[in-house]
Amino acid sequence: MPFVSIRISGTATRDQKAGIVADVTRSLVDRLGKNPNAVQIVIEEVSTENYGAGGILIADRPAPVPVSASGEDAHAVPPR
Repeated sequence: MPFVSIRISGTATRDQKAGIVADVTRSLVDRLGKNPNAVQIVIEEVSTENYGAGGILIADRPAPVPVSASGEDAHAVPPR
């Protein structure tokens, strides 16, 4: 039985989380032939005050540019 644990920084809406669960389940069914009823997924929302990267809290970083606007990773460390 597949067990998938996903951590995201900040929060997501119920609809977004439902979409993630559906997409990941579908991927495991399509790619590994798993029974969708056996797929278990846990989504953990991590407060940006409890997560750091590059030596600083995510909460203290400038707001990311939306991926759709830049085409890049919204959480990538900006060049110095």
